[in-house]
Amino acid sequence: MADKPTQLVLAALSRAVAEPGGVPLFGSKSAPGLFAATAVGRQAAQRCQDEGYLQLVRSETKGKSTVDYYTLSDKGLNHLLCQASPRELLEDLVRALEARQAQAADLLAVARQMQATLDGLKASAEQVLRQVPPAASVSDGTAAPADDGWKADALAFLSSWHASGASEDCPLPELFRQARQVEPALSIGRFHDGLRQLHDAEQIYLHPWTGPLYAIPEPPLALLVGHAIAYFAGPRLKMTA
Repeated sequence: MADKPTQLVLAALSRAVAEPGGVPLFGSKSAPGLFAATAVGRQAAQRCQDEGYLQLVRSETKGKSTVDYYTLSDKGLNHLLCQASPRELLEDLVRALEARQAQAADLLAVARQMQATLDGLKASAEQVLRQVPPAASVSDGTAAPADDGWKADALAFLSSWHASGASEDCPLPELFRQARQVEPALSIGRFHDGLRQLHDAEQIYLHPWTGPLYAIPEPPLALLVGHAIAYFAGPRLKMTA
């Protein structure tokens, strides 16, 4: 029967082969290691290091201490294959693989749930932001500059767009870039507020995006109007007698 240090060496090597990412040499309450921090455990760990059975893969600083992580070296794998049953070793590896696959599936499920939560929060924040009116004044107490200039230019641009014989109404990203030429500091939120004002005043039409949502070229510039997502604007032409 093998002595205690030899048994500990084989047990540590068997565990290390299933942990290619590395394991601390000595365990703690929160992170089990390859060896217990006992006299015989330290003796077995020293033997593994002296024989080159383990190799350092990374070091992590935790608080005031540094933890070294080790994995199996080629020499350690050869030694393990000579001392242990290949069938038992393969069974250990299969069990470790199945456990990692289950952990990966759980992590993917959590990641999907987190992404769905983030998407929902982002959508809610965008809707609330679009309802926030522009500030009535700047920090020094003076009246904030009126933003009617870009809206007047937008109306003229939409009229010229329509007069040019374009096959569809003007996409909102194109209209936003035109508005930015008049007011470079114009934000998307103020742009959307202005479009709503023009729509409510019956000066423009807002038409929805009819394709799949994932195909919208520039989603931040799409405008939520009621239950529809507007992506095009056109002039509301006056009827002549």
